[in-house]
Amino acid sequence: MAAVRVRQHVNPLAQKYQTPVSPLEWEKVYAKPNQSLHLDIGCAKGLFLLNMAKIEPNWNFLGLEIREPLVVEANKLRSQLALTNLHYLFCNVNNSLKSLLSSLPPGSLQRVTIQFPDPWFKTRHAKRRVVQPELVAELANYLAVGGVVFLQSDMEFVAVEMRDRFAVHPAYQQVGTEEWLAANPLPVATEREIYTQNKGEPVYRALFIRRDTGNQQQ
Repeated sequence: MAAVRVRQHVNPLAQKYQTPVSPLEWEKVYAKPNQSLHLDIGCAKGLFLLNMAKIEPNWNFLGLEIREPLVVEANKLRSQLALTNLHYLFCNVNNSLKSLLSSLPPGSLQRVTIQFPDPWFKTRHAKRRVVQPELVAELANYLAVGGVVFLQSDMEFVAVEMRDRFAVHPAYQQVGTEEWLAANPLPVATEREIYTQNKGEPVYRALFIRRDTGNQQQ
């Protein structure tokens, strides 16, 4: 399969990414739409979710990615492998999350991963980073009690910002007593994670669990 050339950085604030995605018809997307859902925000080529979907057929997996050519190719591969518990969607998560999750079967969102998001190094570009306070709050509306959010980055300042934004929200409880998790709790590593560890460089990880605050969507 020929490699797809895709821009490494896409400005989510650009006008072309301001239209929210339409709600999904979950029964048309998954063979078993009421299974627990794992949402991967910024899934890139989708290989992490592809391998997760193979390992955990009793879960559904949804990857969100702002670079449309990657989504097209990921869905092609998914179809070739006939994985009925996996779907990829082109969208800007920061303005599409509510419309996307509003039609989700209640209680099904059980796991969220945000891994190695674009760091947007410059302070003036901080609003382009994916983990904004609004995203944290919106996820809390739909993540089931006991559901988890797993964050990781090889950029410490990004990891700190992500972790702190979840930590200050009352719906989330950080897991563990250490500042960072020593190991990935999931059975599959991302390409970036493997690349970083092979270079002997640190990966900063944090895991949060959804508390029972009594105000999830029903």
